[in-house]
Amino acid sequence: MDDLSLLMSAAYGELQTLARAYMRGQKASHTLQPTALVNEAFMRLARADSAILQDRARFLAVAATAMRQILINHAEARGTTKRGGGQARVQVDQGELLEAGAIDLDRVLDVDAALRKLETLDARKAKVVEAKVFGGMANAEVAESLGLSLSTIESDWRMARAWLAKELDP
Repeated sequence: MDDLSLLMSAAYGELQTLARAYMRGQKASHTLQPTALVNEAFMRLARADSAILQDRARFLAVAATAMRQILINHAEARGTTKRGGGQARVQVDQGELLEAGAIDLDRVLDVDAALRKLETLDARKAKVVEAKVFGGMANAEVAESLGLSLSTIESDWRMARAWLAKELDP
């Protein structure tokens, strides 16, 4: 069994839990299922350069990016491009902003647009948000995957949350 297969096998349960968290509270008619999200992410990861999949933390970071893109593609395919679209706001002022499962999938395009804007302002903070929100990673895992200190990640997360709260508040 190669390294990628071992990583995928080890991380499958974590990604499945994360995908279920994303889907929790969604409408029964929602067409994207947790298993489909994980499987699509694995298909994309199988095509990735194996050098970036050196360890669990990097694998989860790359998986987070893949899951983010899949959710965005799904939202775009459904035509949910209008900001708000009559949906409830993303809760940005409560405790752990944008933790895994807190994203209303009908608002994923708004979150993505804000995240892309943050990338132009501060790419590192955008990577921290992506890893935590779309990858469900803890601060220590984000620090390991980005090669930064835990205090830097905690600081970046606080600042990024504040910026996103302002950006996503209609």
